[in-house]
Amino acid sequence: MHSHTHSHGTRAFAAVTLINLAYTALEAGYGFATNSLVLLSDALHNLGDVLGLGLAWGAAVMAQRAPTDRHTYGWRRATLLSPLANALLLVAFSGALAWEAIRRFDAPPEIPALPVMLVAALGIVVNLGAAWFVRDGHDHDLNRRGAFLHLVADAAVSLAAVLAGAGMWWLGWTWLDPVTALLIGAVVAVGAFGLLRESFNAAMDAVPRTIEQGAVREFLGAQPGVTAVHHLHIWSLGAGEIAMTAHLVRPDDGDHDGFIDRLNHALDQRFGINHPTLQIEHGRACEHDRHDRAPHH
Repeated sequence: MHSHTHSHGTRAFAAVTLINLAYTALEAGYGFATNSLVLLSDALHNLGDVLGLGLAWGAAVMAQRAPTDRHTYGWRRATLLSPLANALLLVAFSGALAWEAIRRFDAPPEIPALPVMLVAALGIVVNLGAAWFVRDGHDHDLNRRGAFLHLVADAAVSLAAVLAGAGMWWLGWTWLDPVTALLIGAVVAVGAFGLLRESFNAAMDAVPRTIEQGAVREFLGAQPGVTAVHHLHIWSLGAGEIAMTAHLVRPDDGDHDGFIDRLNHALDQRFGINHPTLQIEHGRACEHDRHDRAPHH
């Protein structure tokens, strides 16, 4: 049952990605042909999504590689690195676009406004259609929710491009082209910077945003028999997988295995930490925390 819904979801995702990719190519082609920065910036915005969807899909495939002796986690981290690649590309593209827009302020070229409006209007249709396509399950699955919100935002950006085309057509305001392109470029850049910060943190083994390290430390310290907690590390292994290592000083361990089982279960329930590794010490003569090769603080 699960695999069937999964494949259906993947198919929907693939279809959305391909339609979006085709439209992006069309829009970029028209942008170059009509010399319109608005169309190019809207195409960039759409490309960001296609890249995001494509990279996420590629990363999900890579993350399914079985672990080996060398890569004991498989390639799970691919899901953390793909948003990083996406963000870097988007920041670079939006910078190039802004540069061209500023260069054009002196003498904005004449842009045929009607094709701009038609192509951008098609963008609204494509994006809203795609959003409708992935609307199911956008409440519980973060990935799909992100895709849904993104597609709706894209439709709004395409609407801005249509309005710019209308302004150029009716009022002859050629400066609307670079100005709107700058605005759209800014939207892309802001989104990309947020993504960059988040994915950089994940790649650097930061504690996931959903978890408060202090709360986990307190929780571990409050467990029966635990007198000290040290060497606590929490990091993200990949999508939905959170790892943790900790040393717990617990002098009396009559129920050692039961304690570890209960604690593993509780960590998953409370914090979503599903790969904990616990080192239990009796605390009588454990000197390794003053060990030079493992400086911690």
